[in-house]
Amino acid sequence: MSSQLFAICFNATRPSELARFWSGVLGWEPADGPDGDAAVLPPDATGFRIRFLPGGEPKTGPNRGHFDLTSASPEDQRQTVARALELGGSHIDVGQLPEEEHVVLADPDGNEFCVIEAGNKFLADTGAIGALACDGTQEVGYFWSEALRWPLVWDQGQETAVQSPNGGTKITWGGPPVAPTTGPNRLYFELALPADADRDAEVDRLVSLGATRTVTGEDHGGRVLLLDPDGNEFSLRRG
Repeated sequence: MSSQLFAICFNATRPSELARFWSGVLGWEPADGPDGDAAVLPPDATGFRIRFLPGGEPKTGPNRGHFDLTSASPEDQRQTVARALELGGSHIDVGQLPEEEHVVLADPDGNEFCVIEAGNKFLADTGAIGALACDGTQEVGYFWSEALRWPLVWDQGQETAVQSPNGGTKITWGGPPVAPTTGPNRLYFELALPADADRDAEVDRLVSLGATRTVTGEDHGGRVLLLDPDGNEFSLRRG
C-alpha cells in the first residue's frame, strides 16, 4: 500500500499560537503533539491535518505554497477575513491588483493565505481549504499525482492540479517562472504509511518517480526525509 498525505507541516516560531489561529479560522479541532508541536485536525477522515513544528527560523521571503480558503457568499468571505484579523492575522500586499476579489492575509507567523471570493468554480465543493496553491513546475505536479495516486484535475499551460479521489482540497502548481530554492521550506508535505507497510519499498517507489534522498536520511522521529523533483522537502512516516 502506498503512503497517504498525512499533514501539511509548517516550521513555526510559535506552534501553539498558530494552531489556535488556524483552529479559529477553519473551525477545526486543535490538538497538542509531542516535543512542543501542535496541530489542527480535519473535520473528517478523508482530509489532512495541519501541523506546526517548533524551531522555524524567522520568515525572510514568501512561502512556496499557501492556502486558498473558500467562501459560500460575499458575507461569508467578509466574516472569514474579520475572524482572521481578530485572531491575529494581517492584511499583506503581494502584488495583487485592486480589481481582484480575493483577500490576501498572513497568519501571526507571516504565512500567506488567501480568502477567495464566492462563486469560484475551480474550488467548488472542496471544503474550507479549497486549495494549497504552490510554486512549482509541471513535472512536480505529475510527480505528486503519481506519488499520492491522486488524479490530475488540471493540466494546462504547464499549470497542474491534483485532488484526492475522495474530493476535498486541491493541490495546485502554477508553472514557470518558478523561483529558485534558497533554503529549507517553511511548508512541506508529510506522508504516512500503514504500520505494517514496507517503508523501504515505498521510498524506492518515490525515488523511481523522481524523488531524491536527502543527506540527512532520517530525523529524530524516524521520518525519512526526501526531496521532490523541484527540490522541495517532504517526509515519510509510519501512520
